[in-house]
Amino acid sequence: MARVRMRDVAEHAGVSVRTVSNVVSGYTHVSEATRTRVQRSLDELGYKMDYLARGLRSGRTGFVALAVPFVVEPYFAALAQAVIQAAARRGTTVLVESTGGDREVERRILAGGLTNVADGVLFSALTLPAADVPPTGPDFPLVMLGEHTVGDHLPRVGIDNVAAARTAVEHLLAQGCQRIVALGRNGSENGRQRAEGYRQALSAAGVRRVNWLVEPVDDWTREHGYTTTLRLLEGSGPLPDAIFAFNDALAVGALRALDASGVRVPEEVAVVGVDDIPECAYTHPPLTSIAPDLDVIAERSLNLLDAQIRAGGRANGADPGPADGKNGSDGSGSDDDAGEEGAAAWSGASEATPFRLVVRESSRRAPAAR
Repeated sequence: MARVRMRDVAEHAGVSVRTVSNVVSGYTHVSEATRTRVQRSLDELGYKMDYLARGLRSGRTGFVALAVPFVVEPYFAALAQAVIQAAARRGTTVLVESTGGDREVERRILAGGLTNVADGVLFSALTLPAADVPPTGPDFPLVMLGEHTVGDHLPRVGIDNVAAARTAVEHLLAQGCQRIVALGRNGSENGRQRAEGYRQALSAAGVRRVNWLVEPVDDWTREHGYTTTLRLLEGSGPLPDAIFAFNDALAVGALRALDASGVRVPEEVAVVGVDDIPECAYTHPPLTSIAPDLDVIAERSLNLLDAQIRAGGRANGADPGPADGKNGSDGSGSDDDAGEEGAAAWSGASEATPFRLVVRESSRRAPAAR
């Protein structure tokens, strides 16, 4: 069967070849009626984009790469979905790469390992140190995602980790908790920032240093949250009255350990996590968590990446101008959820995106402050 050409689609839809090209490329200035008519012809004729030919003509592939540590982890799966949906609205296809948090894999990506198939890279690093990043940045379009920092000269999009942790701990303090365990110190930049937010909240509240309890873990997984919490409960010291877990996987493990030990949540020990993965609404009890606005992260990071691609430049932090106008969540939740919003602006092309505290039964001891 002969390949359907753009000219065939134009004749079928009764429009010009340029109009078909505009629709296929996601060009915004096409009327909805024309776009619908052209899309119907594309579907009926079974037109397939020739990406190689488009790349040769434009110098662009139409692909961007998204590199994350683990696609099986709920947070990164949700982030990937948000990026894919935002990119689709721009007519861009996302190629997802899993690094496994391996430093050598992350170094290869930073050295341009994905640019043979993509116009730019959205990169959520886990172990990459700042020393591995050239002072001038990589020579291809790149935006860092998340809170792992590898240098202020690279554009980065994510929540303010310190502020998010501070918000979580302030909530536990407002519930009357005083012996709050910070569960998750592991030597990572994320862990350092969340521990800092924990310390800031306790210091501001005048909590005695003897009650500053930072518990290390080997990894941010359910298993380590479970085993570390069991060890904590079996210790000789007084029982903590709250756990601030540095991510939801740790928090879910902690909830299981508390349940197995006969400890009531939140009456005896309140629990808060970070990421607000879908599982939070279905744990026993439902888990309070910090919820980043993944849609804003996806849109803003693609804006920054598009600006670099259009300029034919590199990851040098050039400001692309206004974002899409979204300013994050409106603070609303389901009937069982209460929200507290937080956001901060970083300088240059990097941006701290909105987050909110979603309060559920795992920490709800007292009426929320008004």
